[in-house]
Amino acid sequence: MAIVRWDPFRELNAAQDRMNRLLGDVYRAADDDVMRRGAWAPPVDIYDSGNHELVIKAELPDMNKDEIDISVENNTLTLRGEKKMDGAIKEECCHRIERTYGAFSRSFSLPATVDTSKVSADYRNGVLTIKLPTREEAKPKQIQVQVQG
Repeated sequence: MAIVRWDPFRELNAAQDRMNRLLGDVYRAADDDVMRRGAWAPPVDIYDSGNHELVIKAELPDMNKDEIDISVENNTLTLRGEKKMDGAIKEECCHRIERTYGAFSRSFSLPATVDTSKVSADYRNGVLTIKLPTREEAKPKQIQVQVQG
């Protein structure tokens, strides 16, 4: 049987997290202004593709590729842009606006194994896919064992 060290604050932290989630939902529901438009950040998925590259997928619906800026500097990838409301729609005619608009900026620290000179991006169906291949020296190498007989 393993001995587990008792942490009196673990249960308190878990209770505080549950309260924060509960109250956060209440405040979001109470702050449901019809014309509310705040800052937003596009949701992303980051994963290892299995082909020695990291992949970042960002949801950027209703944007043109010209409105998206991607830069890599000092092992930090920055994604910027602005999602604009359709100019043909007048705010005074809107009954409800739930989608968010405005400028956004997201930055991601890249591991040293990423080859920043080979980063590529593709934008299709409202999803931006950024591929970050690893450096050749970071890829695993097979080493032959020599048997002396």
